[in-house]
Amino acid sequence: MKRNFRILVVLLMFLAIMNFPASAENVKKDAIGVESWGSGRLDIFGLGTNNAMYHKWYGGSWGPSLTGWEYMGGILTSPPKVVSWGSGRLDIFGLGTNNAMYHKWYGGSWGPSLTDWEYLGGTFTSNPEAVSWGSGRLDVFGIGTDNKMYHKAWTGTEWYPSLTDWESLGGKWTSVPVAVSWGSDRLDIFIIGTNNAMYHKYYSSSEGWKPSKTGWESLGGKWASPPEVVSWGSGRLDVFAIGTNNKMYHKYYSSSEGWKPSKTGWESLGGIFTSVPEAVSWGSGRLDVFGLGTNNAMYHKWFSDGTWGPSLTGWESLGGIFTSAPEAVSWESGRLDIFGLGTDNAMYHKWYGGTWGPSLTGWESLGGVFSK
Repeated sequence: MKRNFRILVVLLMFLAIMNFPASAENVKKDAIGVESWGSGRLDIFGLGTNNAMYHKWYGGSWGPSLTGWEYMGGILTSPPKVVSWGSGRLDIFGLGTNNAMYHKWYGGSWGPSLTDWEYLGGTFTSNPEAVSWGSGRLDVFGIGTDNKMYHKAWTGTEWYPSLTDWESLGGKWTSVPVAVSWGSDRLDIFIIGTNNAMYHKYYSSSEGWKPSKTGWESLGGKWASPPEVVSWGSGRLDVFAIGTNNKMYHKYYSSSEGWKPSKTGWESLGGIFTSVPEAVSWGSGRLDVFGLGTNNAMYHKWFSDGTWGPSLTGWESLGGIFTSAPEAVSWESGRLDIFGLGTDNAMYHKWYGGTWGPSLTGWESLGGVFSK
């Protein structure tokens, strides 16, 4: 009788774990930085087990080799955030062991050098976020030790408010910030509050910060992951997040319709996910969305011509077994490149260019041994 009772207790505990709602602590996070500065070009970054940054690139072939990586120095405690403001330009941000933000850039050569980093100050508890709205412009964000959001900008000639100072954007936050630009002089920022709802603010050169420099508007919901946001054109935003039931949810903004299905309403895209979502657009009216399932395989859905495929709540399996959230980028219409860390801590890659390579469920190893 006692043995049967113990078996019943173990079974109930197992079922509870299997159905335990997602939380910010048990959702797999980003571990990779990927960017494209133009057609046929990819740059990929990750932290090695020594917490230094490593880099490889694709420009017709992989450099320094298919499985080799170049050493970029540093001792960093956050995944890399990489952004490009134009052809041949990269900016990379990460947190040091002192929780300050550090920066390096590429514009024909690495600055301040291949292995050195520039100190941007601050004391942060979140991964960095960065976005560019045009050539010579960068906006960088992080969450401070007071849980407020902080911001600085590169204006093309100098850092504002200064090289090491940051301005407060207010709030009290529990997730990394996510920023996107739909055009010159426009920024939109999304984040999760202490009530697990999503919040939003925007900046335009004509209006300044809205609803105010330190004010935010609620977009509702109850979330177990940070937001993921993508823009396919001027006046359009698509927002994704994982709910506490592990399903993915979506809303969008268009300048002609406002927020849909409503400012605080969301549509379910189904699935059961264990990672933050990843979304990318290769052109107007096209979205591709990725996430890890409970089997740690990668799943995919797409939006094209006003319809979700394979269905509104259906997903196709892309195979693999991953320990990090997916990272995806597009260098032109009809092209996707997707990356993730495998159980051996190596980086894996697949691509779409009319068909999936190396196959729908196959992945190529890019080598390396990376920390998550």
